[in-house]
Amino acid sequence: MKQKRSGQMTWKSEGVNSARILYLRHHPLEKWQPYTEFPEYTLPDSPGISQGYATFLSLLRQNWQTL
Repeated sequence: MKQKRSGQMTWKSEGVNSARILYLRHHPLEKWQPYTEFPEYTLPDSPGISQGYATFLSLLRQNWQTL
């Protein structure tokens, strides 16, 4: 069975007045990227919640680290 990679998650704003979205990386030396750059992890969000929240909850259950 193939083991999923774990990594790190954080929330960032993309602009001054924009909402925060989830950013991911697999290794501390990698550059942070929006969660949408990881289609293998991305889950659809319900209306009215932060972009990436469903993905955040899923990855949290998979022992990803929150920073």
